Amino acid sequence: ARRSSSRVDASATSERCLDWLKELGLDDAQVKKATAKFPKLLAYKVENNLKPIAQWFVELGMDASQLKKVILGFPQLLGCSLEGNLKPTVQWLRDLGLDDTRVARVISGR
Repeated sequence: ARRSSSRVDASATSERCLDWLKELGLDDAQVKKATAKFPKLLAYKVENNLKPIAQWFVELGMDASQLKKVILGFPQLLGCSLEGNLKPTVQWLRDLGLDDTRVARVISGR
């Protein structure tokens, strides 16, 4: 019974992730592209992992199109540790003299 329960949990997590990606404005083809590039994306919990990172990108100054570009081009970033990886990397870019607008452009490749 435990195995089927964890499969149900994984399925629910995957479905929630797919729904969240669509809520961000990605169409079916874009969702397929992002999850094909980074299949582990489907295993991340939206509330605990994905939303906090996406929200942090928005707070950094990313607009919706830049966020979509990040998810399509570098979906692995949503799997990075916010405290252990993303924030120190952004701080390094700031230390190089980039403001948050430029940092957002660097991250989104735009």
